[in-house]
Amino acid sequence: MNKLLRFTALALLLVMPFSLSAEEEKKDTYIYATYFYCDTATQEKADELIKKNTAPINDAATADGTITGWGWLSHHTGGKWRRIQYHMSDTVDGLFSAQDILAERAEKAGVSNDGFAEICSSHDDYIWKMESGNGLNSDRATAALSVYHECDLNREQRADEIMAKEFAPVYNKAVTDGKIKSWGWSSHVMGGKYRRLGTMTAESYPALMAAWGEILDTIYGDGDNAVANEFSEICSSHSDYLWDIVHEKRN
Repeated sequence: MNKLLRFTALALLLVMPFSLSAEEEKKDTYIYATYFYCDTATQEKADELIKKNTAPINDAATADGTITGWGWLSHHTGGKWRRIQYHMSDTVDGLFSAQDILAERAEKAGVSNDGFAEICSSHDDYIWKMESGNGLNSDRATAALSVYHECDLNREQRADEIMAKEFAPVYNKAVTDGKIKSWGWSSHVMGGKYRRLGTMTAESYPALMAAWGEILDTIYGDGDNAVANEFSEICSSHSDYLWDIVHEKRN
């Protein structure tokens, strides 16, 4: 019996490190997003330049693991931002390292600016950390919604808890029911005034807006959902954008 107990204890010791290692290996996802202000008369030229100059290099960098994904989105409805370019990594250091690597590869390939800076002459940068959702999937739809939240810095982590525990099942059901293709919730790491980012995609804008309305009705109901009201107190204002996903790549 003593030998059996010793054997069992040894077996547990052997198994536990692997279990902990698997948990420790769970990777985060960070997103470096550049929001461009562009000349509305010539902004379609910027899309052509991204397709010609940037996409081949960034697609290859995604395939070889330099970045975990990237994308280019164009403005449909919303504020002053006209285009988004983003790339992803499992660390913030990885985001910055990737910038240098991509720039070096572009230089070696002889890629020129081709007037992009004149078309999109200024920008805002944000770094986001993915907190919940399935928005990292490679099969996101092309009609996208982004909700940029201003939140109370002292309570914004509580908003993350509410999203993960209370709201996520509603979003996940919308995915399962085929009403949306993806959703995500990200926290602010660096950048401007927006502290949280909510995203959704669907096959069309009418489908996206209908699904969003149903989700909000389910969450808020007649206004007597205390948790939902708490969330609105923490993140009390927001700006909404609709985006066309022009190009995305995931590894």
